Amino acid sequence: METASLSPFLPNTNIQFAWDSTSLEKLKHCPRLYFYEMICGYQSKDANVHLRFGIEYHQALHDYELAKVAGKKHDDAMAEALLKLAKRIHDFNPTEEDHGKVAKNKNRETLFRTVIWYLDTFQNDPAETLILDNGKPALEVSFRFELDNQPYMLCGHLDRIVTWQDNLFASDRKTTSYSLTPWWFNQWEPNNQMTLYTLAGGIVLHSPIRGILIDAAQIKENETLFGRGVTYRSEGQLEEWIKDLDHWFVNAKTYAMANYWPMNDTACDKYGGCKFREVCNKAPHVRERFLNANFVKGDIWNPLESR
Repeated sequence: METASLSPFLPNTNIQFAWDSTSLEKLKHCPRLYFYEMICGYQSKDANVHLRFGIEYHQALHDYELAKVAGKKHDDAMAEALLKLAKRIHDFNPTEEDHGKVAKNKNRETLFRTVIWYLDTFQNDPAETLILDNGKPALEVSFRFELDNQPYMLCGHLDRIVTWQDNLFASDRKTTSYSLTPWWFNQWEPNNQMTLYTLAGGIVLHSPIRGILIDAAQIKENETLFGRGVTYRSEGQLEEWIKDLDHWFVNAKTYAMANYWPMNDTACDKYGGCKFREVCNKAPHVRERFLNANFVKGDIWNPLESR
């Protein structure tokens, strides 16, 4: 399949052929949410503190891993990662006035603290970064592959692939404000992202991986707590997930061809409430007016863009 074009959609249509975990999640959650975000590009006017915090956190840990693989000791590798972090986040200063209570937990101070405490906590981590056959560490591993007998492609990026307890796992780091109880870790079973990452890891390595190693950081105002969990996937579960994709892709194509994206009104209150909830609560003929008044159109999310 030709992928020279950066568009994940078939030419002159809203039929998506290149999918990642984010776009699949939006579609499965609610077709109208998918339409507003993935096709129209509507975004909240305020900067997304959670998104920025997560991106910078992941990048700092990635910089540390690269320094370690290059032979630097723990303290030197941490110093290098923190220096790069400091340069990147000079403009990251969320305030309660602009961003509400989230600014208490997610700000520059708590970001630095979380990176430092994580790296110290896992300084002697038994989960070791895999070194690929080409001699490079398995960090920010991009994947892009076609599905058998389908005109569709799955793509994305794996933060890290590790060896742990004599098995291969993809590694994913999460931040949250919730307590790291068994309930919190149970949310990843089943889970769209974790199943895709397990499938992709096996394809990238040409060898099955057991699942995903999840390192979670609970961000609080005065401390950060850490926990580790594992979510496994069997071959049967992976096969079922791929089979289910057939139906999701058919639905997405049907919505696109009809230019109609139905609302899943059983999901409006999930995850703290959908950001478009007040828009969907309005009469259909005035929704566009409320969208344009309360949201801005940004770049369309593109699974084909490389990092």
